[in-house]
Amino acid sequence: MLEDYSQRPVRITKDMNELVGKPFSFKARLLMKGIGSHRMKIEKSSQEIFEKLSKFQNIKYGSLELRPKGIIVHFKDNLTHWIWVIPYYKLVLYQTDYDSIHAEGNFINFNRFFLKKANTKFLRKIGNLRVNYMEANFSGGPNS
Repeated sequence: MLEDYSQRPVRITKDMNELVGKPFSFKARLLMKGIGSHRMKIEKSSQEIFEKLSKFQNIKYGSLELRPKGIIVHFKDNLTHWIWVIPYYKLVLYQTDYDSIHAEGNFINFNRFFLKKANTKFLRKIGNLRVNYMEANFSGGPNS
């Protein structure tokens, strides 16, 4: 789900909460030691996301937010705030030359060396939460 979230429309907020869950409570945020990434430098993206990014800025940034059932990728184009809502069951993470997020035929590649230590730790946290979610919700398949 790739949406314009500048005006924070109620419909999109409701759909987002159904798809990836409501935001974590304050206590949960403290126990998790944060639910948001540092700003990450976007190097490449799929065509659909590229069209939403500003054509006037040389350097583009995004950030990630954890939710109970997925993540939200935030990025801006001048005055427009875009969100890409990704449930864990659709999320694929890669760490090659880039820290890369893939889902629904789209992708964003983040510069791996921009705030490397903090962002690597955060991506590891996403991977662990994804594994825990998948084990809790999708265990007991036909091969079990």
